[in-house]
Amino acid sequence: MANAIYNEAMDSVERRLGNELADKAGRLDEILRALGRTMVAYSGGVDSAFLAWAAHRAVGEGMMAVLADSPSLARSQMQDAVAFADEQEIPLIIVQTAEMERPEYRRNDGARCFHCKDELFAIMEQVRTARGFESIAYGVNADDQSDYRPGQKAAKQRGVAAPLLEAGLTKQDIRELARLEGLRIWDKPASACLSSRIEYGREVTPEVLLVVEQGEDAIRSLGFRQCRVRHHGDIVRIEIARDELPRALTPEMAAEFTRIFKALGFPYVTLDLEGFRSGSMNAVLPVELLNKR
Repeated sequence: MANAIYNEAMDSVERRLGNELADKAGRLDEILRALGRTMVAYSGGVDSAFLAWAAHRAVGEGMMAVLADSPSLARSQMQDAVAFADEQEIPLIIVQTAEMERPEYRRNDGARCFHCKDELFAIMEQVRTARGFESIAYGVNADDQSDYRPGQKAAKQRGVAAPLLEAGLTKQDIRELARLEGLRIWDKPASACLSSRIEYGREVTPEVLLVVEQGEDAIRSLGFRQCRVRHHGDIVRIEIARDELPRALTPEMAAEFTRIFKALGFPYVTLDLEGFRSGSMNAVLPVELLNKR
């Protein structure tokens, strides 16, 4: 019965999109089935949510989504991740990660993401062994290979599978497949961890992360959908999606931003005229580091 439903879904994809994307989707299913009982690192973002959904469809109760709870995960993101798993009946456990206890993570140099992922995968390996799962997977995609992502090194060292990457799926592919399957997360804005908002070299602390979280919650309450609060000490650099920038570039909104962020302790409040872009903090990293992927 499950195979019949899957084959019908693949036929539908082929009719709507042609063979290329259907082939990638079919390849993903084959990869997930071959992994057997699998634990999926799950944050609720588009990639990990789609991977968790696809794994659940491929192996049913033979998968488990694992959501890491720590101060670097915004409460709104956590609530939405739990809600999506519940909606799709995806098996989910929440584990506490302790990356904040690692000095290498808190010092926030260019390798911070490595230590975060290494902590997560170490804990997942313990759970995998205890619960009898065969493999661990995470949601890196083909587009991620063009950016500086030290967390991928941790995944490789710990033998974590990358099914979306192996299937050749890009971010746009994943969004389109999610849309076709009626998954509400298909157009969800990018949602990296809160620590990615803090300038390199500035210590990551729960207090700083809370300020960033409160700032982004306040911006979203104004009706902006895609934003980042970049913490540069005394200066906050606000990034708003380019298609939303016109509404941000008004005297009234400038006054509102100033009110919000001065109340959060920033003497200087700035709006980045380039708009939102993922990984903008990486622009200050040395070229030789960026080339070590």
